[in-house]
Amino acid sequence: MPYDVDLIDLLPKVIALLFTGGVAGTLAGLLGVGGGIVIVPVLFYLFGVLELAPQSAMHVAVGTSLATIIPTSIASMRAHFKRGSVDVELLKVWAVAAFLGAVLGAGISGFVKGSVLTAVFAVVAALVALNMATPNGLRVADALPVNRFKSGLLGFVIGTFSVMMGIGGGTLSVPVLSAFNFPIHRAVGTASALGLAIGLPGAIGFMAAGLSVDDVPPLSIGYVNLVGFILIFPMSVLMAPVGAKLAHALPRIWLRRAFALFLAVTSVRMFIKLMG
Repeated sequence: MPYDVDLIDLLPKVIALLFTGGVAGTLAGLLGVGGGIVIVPVLFYLFGVLELAPQSAMHVAVGTSLATIIPTSIASMRAHFKRGSVDVELLKVWAVAAFLGAVLGAGISGFVKGSVLTAVFAVVAALVALNMATPNGLRVADALPVNRFKSGLLGFVIGTFSVMMGIGGGTLSVPVLSAFNFPIHRAVGTASALGLAIGLPGAIGFMAAGLSVDDVPPLSIGYVNLVGFILIFPMSVLMAPVGAKLAHALPRIWLRRAFALFLAVTSVRMFIKLMG
C-alpha cells in the first residue's frame, strides 16, 4: 500500500517540509522569486518516495505549492508595502492579466500529463538559472511598454506558465521586469503581490481538476495535499518578512548566483527524471 508509512519514517519528511517552508518564505521576500520554485521539487521528490504514481505526483506537487503561495504572498506583500516597494499602478494591470493567465494555466494543467508539467518546470527553471547567473540579467528595453495591452500581455503569459509550474510568478516576473530596466527592489516587491493573483485561481483550479482522481495522497482536496500545505505555509509566512528585510541588506549578486546554481541542479534532476 503506497502510504503505509510509520511515524518514525515520516519524521524526516515532516522536518523537510517545515524547512522547505522556511526557505520558500525567505526566498519569496528576498528575491521575489516565489517559494514554489523550491516547494515543487521537494514535494515532487517526497511524493515519489511515498510511491505516489508519477502521473499524479507532479500535479499534486504543483497544486499544493500554489496553495501555499496564497498566505506566503500576503505576508511578503505586506512587508514590501510597508517599505514602499510595490508599484501599485503596474500591479493594477498585471494582477488582472496574471489572474486570467492563471485560470488558463490551471485549465491546461488539468488535461495534460504530469510529464508535461515536469518538462515545463525543467525548461523554465533552466532559463531562469541562466538569467540569474548573469550580474544584471537580460536587458530588452529601457522601460515597460506604455500600451496597457502589451504590458498586460506580459503579465498574462507569466500567470499562465507560473501556474503550470506551481510558482507565484516572481520567478518569471522579476527577470522580465529587470529586462525592462525596472528597479530591482520595486520588481521584487511587485512580484510578491502578484503571487496572490496567481496562487488563488491556480490552487482552486488544481483542486477542481483533481476531484475525480483517486490516486492522490490521503487528506487531499483534488490535487492539493492538506498535510503538505499545513506543514509548509506557517514557516513560509513567518520567514517572508525576514526575506524582505534581508533584500535591502545583502549583496544581490551572490544571492543570484547561489540561486542560479540551485535552479540549474533542480532543472537537471527534472530532466533526468523525465528521461528515466
